[in-house]
Amino acid sequence: MVRQLGFLAVCVLGLSSIARAADLTIESVELAAPEALAAEVAKTLAPGSFKVTDGKKVVCEVWLAAKWPAKAGFKATEEVLYPFEVGELIGAIRFPRKTTDFRNQEIAAGVYTLRYGQQPVDGNHVGTSPTRDFLLLSPAAEDKDPARLDKDKLFKTSKDAAKSTHPAIMTVLPVPADADLDATPTLVHEEAKEMWSALIKGNEVAGDKTSPRVLNLVIVGHGGE
Repeated sequence: MVRQLGFLAVCVLGLSSIARAADLTIESVELAAPEALAAEVAKTLAPGSFKVTDGKKVVCEVWLAAKWPAKAGFKATEEVLYPFEVGELIGAIRFPRKTTDFRNQEIAAGVYTLRYGQQPVDGNHVGTSPTRDFLLLSPAAEDKDPARLDKDKLFKTSKDAAKSTHPAIMTVLPVPADADLDATPTLVHEEAKEMWSALIKGNEVAGDKTSPRVLNLVIVGHGGE
C-alpha cells in the first residue's frame, strides 16, 4: 500500500556506461538548467538538480519541475500509484553518453524532458511492469511547451527519443516502505531485481494544497519486453 503522502518512482534504466553499481554515488548540485531546454520549460524547473556518478563518470543529471499538478482526492490502486495526468511535465534529464531505457532501447546522449504517462491496458504489456505508471523521455528540441502534452503527441515525441516504434520509457515503482525519506537524496538497491535507484524530493500541488513527494529514480535495471 502506498503511503498517504505518495511516492513517485521514476526509471532511468540500464545505463550502459555503468560497470559497477556498487560505485554509484548521488549528490545535490547547484546546476543551471541545460541550454538545450526551451526557455519556457527551463522556467518551470526548481533551482538546482541532482547528479548520479559512477566513479568520476557522470551517469545522469536531473532537474525537477518546481510543482507537479496532482489530481485532488486521488486514491492509489495497485496498478496506478500516482495522481498525475498523462502528459504532465515532471522534469528534465541529461545523459552525457548514450544509454538505454526500461525496454533496453538505445537513447542517445543529450537532454530530454520527463513527462508522466501510463502503460496501455492490452495484451502486449502483460508482465512488463508491476504498475501502469511511467515517465516518458522526449528530445528537448521537440518539447518546448511546459503545458500538459496531449497523449498522442507525447507518445510520438517519445518514440523519437528512442528512434523506435515504441516510446522511450522509465518505469514508475513504489518507494520501499523502509526508505529513509529524510535522507534524500540517497541510493537504494533492490537486490532481487538488480535495480539501483535514487530517492529525491519535490512538491506536488492538488488544488490549494502543496505536499512533499519523493521520487525513486531507478538508475540500473531493465524490465520485460
